Amino acid sequence: MEYYSRYMNLLIVVTVVVLGIVGDCHGDELKRCFYEKSCPLAEEIVQNITWKHVAANPALPAKFLRMHFHDCFVRGCDGSVLVDSTPDNQAEKAAIPNLSLAGFDVIDEIKTQLENACPGKVSCADIVALVARDSVSFQFKKSLWEVYTGRRDGNISRASEALANIPSPFSNFTTLQQDFANKNLSLHDLVVLSGAHTIGVGHCNLFSNRLYNFTGKGDSDPSLNSTYAAFLRTKCKSLSDTTTTVEMDPGSSLTFDSHYYTNLKLKDGLFQSDAALLTNHDASDLVDKLLVNEEFFAKFGESMKRMGAVGVLTGDSGNIRKKCTVVN
Repeated sequence: MEYYSRYMNLLIVVTVVVLGIVGDCHGDELKRCFYEKSCPLAEEIVQNITWKHVAANPALPAKFLRMHFHDCFVRGCDGSVLVDSTPDNQAEKAAIPNLSLAGFDVIDEIKTQLENACPGKVSCADIVALVARDSVSFQFKKSLWEVYTGRRDGNISRASEALANIPSPFSNFTTLQQDFANKNLSLHDLVVLSGAHTIGVGHCNLFSNRLYNFTGKGDSDPSLNSTYAAFLRTKCKSLSDTTTTVEMDPGSSLTFDSHYYTNLKLKDGLFQSDAALLTNHDASDLVDKLLVNEEFFAKFGESMKRMGAVGVLTGDSGNIRKKCTVVN
């Protein structure tokens, strides 16, 4: 009887595991093996082209991460950030937060190769999600997180919606938390995904108010390290500078690591939205836990999966664009 009981328990466990794996590959939700039959080389094609470009331009990972964020925060992760404007419509690309996005040529190259290999199968929305992961992962020569696929492309892209939905670098903690909650993302996700600022640059006009006119009286932000503020003034000479850029993670802006949180603890966060993380007790406690690379990498991957599922179109919703820049 004891042997039979153990056998049945083992059978139940095996059945649950098998069904769980099968469940990941069927249905209309995002899943691991979405292109397994329709375009088996899809993810390899995306990775190869992405890694080729990142090897030549190590600034690209920050740009692709930002592209993915901005896509997901407007109408969900539907590739709408890739659409070009027309005489009748100002698309998301034309919105102020998106004017400094880059890397669209790489997305187009990948789409062309995928259309040659598997016409009409791989969505632009999935390409954006995969490229964000693969570009960051190039540094490690292995995938830092898993990307579930099966997204479909949206047909609407409006500049006004980008301006209204993309979190601002000038926001305080309350506003940031609400921006994330509106996308069903948590305080935890807010703090973890802010760690993307460990790579890339910021334009002076997005933080120079902290240097020259924080409260409208010609003062600086008291929450900004005074030594760091002095350094930033040598780079950003005035409030009117809209072209100069500064590393968001000084001395480490091309390396994906947990150093962003070390900067925060030193009050060296570049944007007001960075410094805001230390104004909330729970967020500040989480910053302390993310100082270690391994912890940050694990949590970042989990939060990226959650963000990558925001508002996705699957099944019969949306479509697969023939060109990422033009709606079908």
